[in-house]
Amino acid sequence: MIRRVLVCCLTLGMVACATQPQTPAPAPQPVEKPVGKGTAPAEAAPERKPDLPPVDLAPVPFETARANFVRDTAARYRIEPAYIESVLAQAQIREPIIAAMSRPAERVKPWNEYRPMFISQARIDGGRKFLATHRDALQRVQDRTGVPAEVIVAIIGVETSYGANTGNHRVLDALYTLAFKYPRSGDPEKLEREVRRELFFRDELAKLFELGALEKLDITALKGSYAGAMGMGQFMPSSYLDYAVDGDGDGRRDLFNSHDDVFASIANYFVKKGGWLRGGTVAVPATLDAGREELNPVDWTPTLGLDALAASGYHPVVPVRAAGATATPITLEGSAGKQYWLGFQNYYAITRYNLSKMYAMAVFQLSQAIAGRELPPA
Repeated sequence: MIRRVLVCCLTLGMVACATQPQTPAPAPQPVEKPVGKGTAPAEAAPERKPDLPPVDLAPVPFETARANFVRDTAARYRIEPAYIESVLAQAQIREPIIAAMSRPAERVKPWNEYRPMFISQARIDGGRKFLATHRDALQRVQDRTGVPAEVIVAIIGVETSYGANTGNHRVLDALYTLAFKYPRSGDPEKLEREVRRELFFRDELAKLFELGALEKLDITALKGSYAGAMGMGQFMPSSYLDYAVDGDGDGRRDLFNSHDDVFASIANYFVKKGGWLRGGTVAVPATLDAGREELNPVDWTPTLGLDALAASGYHPVVPVRAAGATATPITLEGSAGKQYWLGFQNYYAITRYNLSKMYAMAVFQLSQAIAGRELPPA
């Protein structure tokens, strides 16, 4: 899930049986959703979130919030309150984590600047070497789930440079800090989001206790990102619980040391949360008829049929053979001007790992390069 909390915290959502093939989630039905005409730059138009229930914005003292957390987590997961207290007594509020979370958002990079951050010759070569080293294990997962080996490798490459950089923050400290001291900007318009983010991390901290109990993990020793994401695939505790699987059959789900578990879990995430389609298309380049306005989808769900896209001026550059295929239009700012793509169900599946359309495109194109296919210009 998360090198960038604003993108990955979101990374990453995961209880499944690794010894059984997973049944793909049903693909979205081709119900046409409203789309906007090109106004904001494509990169600046994030996926819109559904309406959320109201949240109490009144400040809660730290001591009260912490006591409520211990009580509620103990009841929710049947864990002794004294144990929770003993673990929290070892947790530290880390100012560097608050500072990292408080950093102003950078300028949204266009695609021609974003892609080189994740696709370089060194990363391509590293991916090919990683794939060759683990080919048999990756092939078994691909055969069982339908998720290509190169896509699993690309996720690991983008998230942690093939396991070389999984994070050096203690997960307990990261989640404790953000659960009880999520930074406040002082901007009234941002308060609701900040409160929701704090509650999100508080829930992740509770799930860390559940994860430790289920997987017999010493949660005081786990290391990860400053947002609390863990392992080669950067799973948040909720993602670990919901989607991690035992790929090597040893009775544990180990996303820190077991490559079999990591590969199976990433594939399971794509299948269960994203509805990955075996043999399905990810994305294809497209053209937009001159004088036609770009479509800005409300999210990356592939709801438009090819006929509807053609009526709006979008045409795939290569044949799409899947009958009844639906897609979402994608606009990228390339070095030579606008690039148009059509993203299908498997592109949507990658966006469930990270909601950014450019992240999904970077993972897809890196996977293509690792597999030896030629990439279009950035």
